[in-house]
Amino acid sequence: MNLNIVLFQPEIPQNTGNIARTCVLTNCKLHLIKPLGFSLDEKHLKRAGLDYWKYLDLKVYESYEELREKYKDSNFYFSTTHGDNFYHEVEYKEGDFIVFGRESCGLPDYIRESDPKKCIRVPMINTTTRSLNLSNTVAIVAYEALRQMDFPTMK
Repeated sequence: MNLNIVLFQPEIPQNTGNIARTCVLTNCKLHLIKPLGFSLDEKHLKRAGLDYWKYLDLKVYESYEELREKYKDSNFYFSTTHGDNFYHEVEYKEGDFIVFGRESCGLPDYIRESDPKKCIRVPMINTTTRSLNLSNTVAIVAYEALRQMDFPTMK
């Protein structure tokens, strides 16, 4: 497993399906934090993930605290429009966790404030809108992390 992609309370099944495909094709584990804005059986989720679901390394948690307790010694980054660091300015390592927030409102303050130096962002020129699409952001950040690691297990 290359990276751990964490979706905090995702709301849109199509985004999660697209992210699941990215995780399968990059050998990343997908972690979902409840509550989810959809059922894991939802047809839109399955359609977006196509036939990749059987290959996905997926874990679902009741809360963010449950995830952190299980991986308390791991390295976490937090993708947010409020981050001081650009996503390409940090040094990723195999097994790192990258946490992404809800489509409608991002990560809550308590998560971002738990380690502000680990908050990363994708630069955007137009700041009058909220942010990039979640599945696009995950792909951008994941591929930069994998590039830094010289694309392990992908050659």
